[in-house]
Amino acid sequence: MTTQNTETNKDRVFIFDTTLRDGEQSPGATMTLEEKLQVAEALDDMGVDIIEAGFPIASNGDFEAVVAVAKQVKSATVAGLARAITADIDRAGEAVRHARRGRIHTFVSTSPIHLAHQMKKTEDEVIEIIARTVAQARNLIDDVEWSAMDATRTPIEFLKRCVETALKAGATTINLPDTVGYAVPDEHEAMFREIIASVPGADGAIFSAHCHNDLGLAVANSLAAVRGGARQVECTINGLGERAGNAALEEIVMSLRTRADAMPYHTHIEATHLARASRIVAAAANFPVQYNKAIVGKNAFAHESGIHQDGMLKNAQTYEIMTPASVGIKETTLVMGKHSGRAAFKDKLRELGYELGENAFQEAFQRFKDLADRKKHVYDADIVALVDDEVGSVGDRIRLVDMEVVSKTGGIHRCDLTLSVDGEEVAVSFEGTGSVDAIFNAIKKAVGQDPHLVLYAVDAVTGGTDAQASAHVRLELNGRIVSGNAAEPDTLVASARAYLNACNRLMIERGAAAQGAMAG
Repeated sequence: MTTQNTETNKDRVFIFDTTLRDGEQSPGATMTLEEKLQVAEALDDMGVDIIEAGFPIASNGDFEAVVAVAKQVKSATVAGLARAITADIDRAGEAVRHARRGRIHTFVSTSPIHLAHQMKKTEDEVIEIIARTVAQARNLIDDVEWSAMDATRTPIEFLKRCVETALKAGATTINLPDTVGYAVPDEHEAMFREIIASVPGADGAIFSAHCHNDLGLAVANSLAAVRGGARQVECTINGLGERAGNAALEEIVMSLRTRADAMPYHTHIEATHLARASRIVAAAANFPVQYNKAIVGKNAFAHESGIHQDGMLKNAQTYEIMTPASVGIKETTLVMGKHSGRAAFKDKLRELGYELGENAFQEAFQRFKDLADRKKHVYDADIVALVDDEVGSVGDRIRLVDMEVVSKTGGIHRCDLTLSVDGEEVAVSFEGTGSVDAIFNAIKKAVGQDPHLVLYAVDAVTGGTDAQASAHVRLELNGRIVSGNAAEPDTLVASARAYLNACNRLMIERGAAAQGAMAG
């Protein structure tokens, strides 16, 4: 089998995307199988080298998702995560064997605090575990990645022993993750440089950086690791990930591309796909992208300052170091109306980066026609919101059938609601302190759940009083956090559908047998 380590170009950086594994560990970011497949397809199309599809031992659902991604992906290597446990490694091997190129990614803790309080093992015992489990993985597949969990808080001499052991046992990629986001760039670069220079056999492997963003340094540390000799970076779309998130793939890629003078390295990512991948992941994970997010945020290429606007009109390079088009962002344009036909709509979807199956296309087209009847102008951004909303609600067990809201200043606020719950219609009425309060309480009464509302936010997709409202809801129930999104011209309907989207996610069964012991 050909592995990633046959690359002869020393300046190439492999992009290892872990959105489907580490990214999905963000509270509320659970994705359905269909959503995971859509994300995987976008990553593959973009040129991601390795897609970490999940943690196969965690649950049957995770195993089936890794298998499905492995079968679908055409170009990228598909990796499955495994703890340094025999059953984990066997399960990961079984899942990724369906891929054209598969990888087992196994890990073990190495820092003193982890060994003392989590592993309860001595250094010698950890060395034995590494030798045995890496060899087991290598017997199953040629491409094996080994990670030293909490590497940046591990004494350098012990870390060297661990890396040498993993290499001798057959590891082809060595990952030294900054698991808790503790490192700073100079020391991170120095760690990679010393390990690569002093460990026997290191020149025959690819070294990898996996940085968390607890101090806001994930991207800086990842780039420092590349300067120190790492040639794989582990990252996620939009920086999605547990706690403060992971290094953002789009920031890594565009930093290397924009500052090739200072960092003479390159990736094989097609950068014009970045904005589309960002939208797909935001919709699938129900995690909106912050406005000022670098590269893909709504304001990333917006200029309000008079001085900036003057400079932009004279020469865009005065205040833009890259163009919106270079990452796949185009200005919101007026595109279509209620008289537009199927062929024109399909062409527009293709232009925006969407390829829908026939059923999904028909549903999207009908929603577009409905929107065009209600909204004076339909923009590209409206169609993006419409399609992403449709994708996010596929397979919903609870759907909105009808809703009437009565609201009076200083008076009553009541919601009369009809839902379809598993095909059965349920009608309820509820009064609240405001319109949204009445709607949300009516839904809780209808579905028989009483989750805690963690977050509720509404944003306009485009300008104008007839703009679609994009509503975002985050709920917590029994320690589990889920998110829901919806877009509608009517703000109250958007709010109701977002709340229902989150309720549907609460109903998705997911095992968590091995959650909480994740690498990175």
